[in-house]
Amino acid sequence: MRISTCPCRTCTDDIAQTQAQLDLAIEKDAGSHSWKPESLDALRSHQPTPRSLAQAEGGNGVDFTDALDSLDRARTANRSGDIAACSREIAHARAILR
Repeated sequence: MRISTCPCRTCTDDIAQTQAQLDLAIEKDAGSHSWKPESLDALRSHQPTPRSLAQAEGGNGVDFTDALDSLDRARTANRSGDIAACSREIAHARAILR
């Protein structure tokens, strides 16, 4: 049995990298707005998630929830071994970040 030593990036690596970039963009966007009232979830001591921040902030015209949805679809495609679909969804998420 031969073990591949290919230094190639995997879809899993690309998902993780894109998720980190998206999380940073969402946090940066959330910090650029003026004060807003706390949401009901915040008042109930629920910790914010990238998705809840993206939905609350609106993204200055950038639809971060669409990028998060693409990453969810990329994870599903990756689990089923559909690397082409995974790559397409990652590309879509990255296009939103540009």
